[in-house]
Formats: sequence, C-alpha cells, structure tokens
Amino acid sequence: MTGSPPPRARAPRSRARTLAPLGVAAWLVLEIWLLTLVADAAGGLGVLALLVGAGVLGAAVVKRAGRRAFRTLTETLQQQPGAAPASPGGQDRSSTGNGFLMLGGLLLMLPGLISDVAGLLLLIPAVRTAAGRYAERSLERRMREAVAGHGSLGDVFQQARIHRPDGKVVQGEVIRDDTPRQPGAYDGEGPRPPLTR
Repeated sequence: MTGSPPPRARAPRSRARTLAPLGVAAWLVLEIWLLTLVADAAGGLGVLALLVGAGVLGAAVVKRAGRRAFRTLTETLQQQPGAAPASPGGQDRSSTGNGFLMLGGLLLMLPGLISDVAGLLLLIPAVRTAAGRYAERSLERRMREAVAGHGSLGDVFQQARIHRPDGKVVQGEVIRDDTPRQPGAYDGEGPRPPLTR
C-alpha cells in the first residue's frame, strides 16, 4: 500500500454546467451574426456609433446605480441602532432595484445587440421589479429545499464543510469516550504497548 486514498468516482456534471458553455457559444455567434446584419444595413460607422453610444449609456447607468447604492448604504449606517427603517421592506426593494439597474448598465456596456436589448429592458422599473420578485422566489425555494433535505440552515453549512472542506477526503474513525474499552487497548497514557502479530 502506498498510503494514497483510492480514486473516487467522478460525480456527474449537472445539466446547467453542461449547457452553460453551449449557451454562451450560441449567444456569441448570434451577437456576431446580428452585428454583421446591422453593418450590412447601416454601415460600419453606424454599428460603431451604436456600440459606443450603448457603452456610454451603460457607464452612466452603472455610475448612477453605484451612487444610489452608496447613498442607501450611508443612510442605513446613519440610522440609530434599533430604529425601524423609514419604509418597511422598501430598503430591500431599492437594493434589489440597484442591483438589476447595475446589471442593465453592464449589459449595455457589453458589445452586442442582444445584450443591449436586455440592458435596456432592465432600465424599465416594472421589468426590474418583476425580475427582483422572480429572483427572490427562486432563492427562497432553493433555500427551503436545502433546509428540508438537511434539517436546518446551520446543518446545511455544516454538511458542506464536512464533506468538501478542500476537496480532499480524510479517512478516519471516531473514538468516543463513552464506549467500553477493550482489554489491552492503548488509552493514550504511558508507553504504547508493543504490537503483536
């Protein structure tokens, strides 16, 4: 025996991890194809102006969302401890709105027409609100499933820490103090008895 652990069977890849690279590749091909169509219709300078304009608009949106987030954070930190927020639930909504507003700005800054359309849609408050509600429901559902499978939220994190601390598995055995000791077993005190074969 070399002391190395036996090789473990590889866990199957999740469906999302398998399809994500294909989706990104399809998105890039579609973006390039749409840019060539627009370049044929409007010319190269028109496409360049469109991309530069979307990038400038996206940078302005990200800057504005960052200022709003900083202002919200400052107001939160300046509140008296224990004081109720001015509008219950409003703060979480504004932070979610800022997150999606920033995402919209980042999508506008990416070169491409599909990302620009998605970024422009996220600039509409109703779309941001609907996306925030969907994300909230999805997160709550996943948390409920995780807690239902493992007991409590603390148990979920404990199981994750035990089973995958750094990707390595250490084989071992747990010895409890309340188990009866076998005669001649080493108890950790004094010299170790010689091993017999």
